[in-house]
Amino acid sequence: MKYRKLGRTGWDVSEMAQGLWGMSGWSGSDDHESLAAMQLAIDRGCNFFDTAWAYGEGKSDGLLGKITAQNSGKRLYAASKIPPANDRWPALPSYKYRDVFSADHVFKYADLIRKKLGADTIDLLQFHVWDDSWTNEPEFRSTVEKLKRDKTIRYFGLSLNRWEPENGIKALHTGLVDAVQVIYNIFDQAPEDELFPVCQELNIGVIARVPFDEGSLGGKMTLKTRFPKDDWRAGYFGRENLAPTIARVEKLKAAVPKGMTLPEMALRFILSHPAVSTTIPGMRKADHVRQNIAASDAGPLDKALLQQLKKHRWDRTPQKWSD
Repeated sequence: MKYRKLGRTGWDVSEMAQGLWGMSGWSGSDDHESLAAMQLAIDRGCNFFDTAWAYGEGKSDGLLGKITAQNSGKRLYAASKIPPANDRWPALPSYKYRDVFSADHVFKYADLIRKKLGADTIDLLQFHVWDDSWTNEPEFRSTVEKLKRDKTIRYFGLSLNRWEPENGIKALHTGLVDAVQVIYNIFDQAPEDELFPVCQELNIGVIARVPFDEGSLGGKMTLKTRFPKDDWRAGYFGRENLAPTIARVEKLKAAVPKGMTLPEMALRFILSHPAVSTTIPGMRKADHVRQNIAASDAGPLDKALLQQLKKHRWDRTPQKWSD
């Protein structure tokens, strides 16, 4: 496992981290299997875990708290997220800041998350959605400053809306934001345009999420793939998105070098960008842990392949099915 600095936090975090959404919000998750996968990840060098209250109403936070307690001698970093009070994804400029992240709401959920994690101080607390029109709200600044001053959190971050990587840059210039979480993968390359240069300039950590485009870049989906109705992916890979996605994945497979898998190429693409601090695949199963950590060990892709993968960029805008 290789490690990188998470921006100005100064933490050395595993470049292959573990995202916990699938351990509570997707079909097929099993707590025993999830905990075993987390322990294997820790044993293989993973020290950064990303969760959120919305992942099972604190369930993933609780799983992380349990595995952290079982590894009390190791420095593991916990990142969690405050849900929007209006329960709307993504954030829109028409929403008022106080209706989404009022101080009372933020402090309430920060305490709930601390209890689930079994921690006095949360390493990194993020807002789960964001719109840059809120940047100058006085309550935004006072809330984040109080969270840090009271040692409720060590550092603060933003999780940016899907396919809106620029919708957060204004907030980064406030000095309040220490890390940003953004969708970045072979299809979604837009963060390279404006967001990453700003993060590098301001020394802000970058957490690359959705490395496999919710599963399509795993290479196993087909036009016949269906998910249970209560699985979020059932909507994401519905009629509007499944066929175009599969067509693009099939074209992408032709670029995979001999001896490499599509998932490995997808992860190494992300880790080839110097602005990225860590990426957070789900890794619910032991095999996924082993395969993904091996991708970290293999290092960045060569420049010729990276240039070829630029052609597979897919610029999209938020849709109802993508929320």
